[in-house]
Amino acid sequence: MAAAEKSVLGPLVGAIDQGTSSTRFLVFNSKTAELLSHHQVEIKQEFPREGWVEQDPKEILQSVYECIEKTCEKLGRLSIDIANIKAIGVSNQRETTVVWDKLTGEPLYNAVVWLDLRTQSTVETLRKRTPGNNNFVKSKTGLPLSTYFSAMKLRWLLDNVRKVQKAVEENRALFGTIDSWLIWSLTGGVNGGVHCTDVTNASRTMLFNIHSLAWDKELCEFFEIPMEILPDARSSSEIYGLMKAGSLEGVPISGCLGDQSAALVGQMCFRDGQAKNTYGTGCFLLCNTGRKCVFSEHGLLTTVAYKLGRDKPVYYALEGSVAIAGAVIQWLKDNLGIIKCSEEIEQLAKEVGTSCGCYLVPAFSGLYAPYWEPSARGIICGLTQFTNKCHIAFAALEAVCFQTREILDAMNRDCGIPLSHLQVDGGMTSNKILMQLQADILSIPVVKPSMPETTALGVAMAAGAAEGVGVWSLEPEDLSAVTTERFEPQINAENRQH
Repeated sequence: MAAAEKSVLGPLVGAIDQGTSSTRFLVFNSKTAELLSHHQVEIKQEFPREGWVEQDPKEILQSVYECIEKTCEKLGRLSIDIANIKAIGVSNQRETTVVWDKLTGEPLYNAVVWLDLRTQSTVETLRKRTPGNNNFVKSKTGLPLSTYFSAMKLRWLLDNVRKVQKAVEENRALFGTIDSWLIWSLTGGVNGGVHCTDVTNASRTMLFNIHSLAWDKELCEFFEIPMEILPDARSSSEIYGLMKAGSLEGVPISGCLGDQSAALVGQMCFRDGQAKNTYGTGCFLLCNTGRKCVFSEHGLLTTVAYKLGRDKPVYYALEGSVAIAGAVIQWLKDNLGIIKCSEEIEQLAKEVGTSCGCYLVPAFSGLYAPYWEPSARGIICGLTQFTNKCHIAFAALEAVCFQTREILDAMNRDCGIPLSHLQVDGGMTSNKILMQLQADILSIPVVKPSMPETTALGVAMAAGAAEGVGVWSLEPEDLSAVTTERFEPQINAENRQH
């Protein structure tokens, strides 16, 4: 029976999805895109000072190994042979910065997370040094000077951590975003690990020229970053190296995409003008602009969407980044104790069906797009004696929708063609009240795939389609049709505008 089942399944592809709050390993059938099994492990965030956010790179790596082993055990119980796993893709939280010692394999400091604000003063200093309104940095990278991007975090590590300075002096230091740290470690680490990244992650460092698709000497000089510590920048779909340990030893790692690009691919947004919004720790709306870089006049980022093969063309996207989305629910749980688990927020919001004039602006890490105001801080206003925790819960959901609306308005102004619907994914999309609110506030339908793991699916597609693997076809006629749930706007224009 098992043998018959194996032949039916055909080749499988694994996906490491390393996010801000958890790590997952998922296995897909490359012929049907069906999710067969997965395992998830929560990741701790540390807040050593106000505005600082760190994670332990070794805990992240350990969580990846644990998720792989547990998923392989689950597949075994389903009589699915793990020898059918032909490739692995890596998708990751972007901008989070790690520096490690290539001789010992030890991180030289905690990972500085994308949300971290410690580089605010560095940003101000560099702004003063930038000629003509940041244009030289923005024209090469598509990014404004902000605490968000890796170059700032790396600069802080070089300025403040003696272990990092010493390792750079002695030519022992390697820098990378989480994808680079994982790929280097999984492909052997100190024993020949591959130090690389892909163009989507590289485009978030502020050191990468998105036109030439190479590390930029002028940018590295501006930020005073030594180029020899940077990873090799590769396409998003090619064999980088082989797994060197664990149940999947010998399997090629052949896909790498920053999580938001992976979701764009997983949502099949391959055409110019197609967009998706991912509701995770933050909220990220990406619109495919095809093979041309569109520079935003309204506070959005220009970024590399994907390059699915060494000889394939690069595609670009406009991105609106919201720092705090799911993180506001986490905050209501951990800091205010209003809810015991994230799912409770829907029940509380449902009880009142309105925020009753209470508004929450969750600017815990400043405001990202379209304002780029790092000094902004969160507020709750419109409180009366009548306000209770249900109204605050509703206001938190509204806050996510309002932030998305601002980004969509900016995107419509930049692109000139309003979106007809919004494709959504991410953990928060299981909240039906949030999805309905979003449709109402945007006044366009919100479309959610029935399989919400689009980030993992996207990087599995990239890994399976890589040259030398070739088990996943990205031809439009071969891509599986996705079943979706639609939320239609249900309020009139006057209420929406209000």
